[in-house]
Amino acid sequence: MRARHAGRGGSNAPGRRRSPLRAGRAAGAAGTALALALVLAACSNQEGVSLARQACQHVDRSLALYRTSLRDRGTQASGARQQEAVAQLRAALPLASSAAGDAGEFQGLMSTLAESDHLPESLLVHALSEQCAAAQSNGISVTPATTGGETPATHPPPVGT
Repeated sequence: MRARHAGRGGSNAPGRRRSPLRAGRAAGAAGTALALALVLAACSNQEGVSLARQACQHVDRSLALYRTSLRDRGTQASGARQQEAVAQLRAALPLASSAAGDAGEFQGLMSTLAESDHLPESLLVHALSEQCAAAQSNGISVTPATTGGETPATHPPPVGT
């Protein structure tokens, strides 16, 4: 068998070097694969930013309705506005979930919106405001810094500030 492959430069026998042509092809293929992966990741991230911004349009509507409902406390209109505000948060959740799947930096936004099923909007206002502000500014850092074991959803600043 050795005699059969002796004339080839690509033998894997110990002490033999790979041919420069074969090594060049391997490096070229690896470079192409890396470039393709980077392009696909960039496209995916842009899609995530776009979806997060769409979710934040619903969040912005919700926050506006919520703030209006606070001014009209005790009225029938206030209750209706609060229900509509929650509906806007629920409409934002699937968009934020898709954004988080495309770009991991939107996990915080998705998680905060998911809390709208369990927490009053007053506890989510601060976190949602910061997360959407970051999404609008090119999707950078949408998870606010926290201390201790607290999250923005469970320990926001007082409402109205």
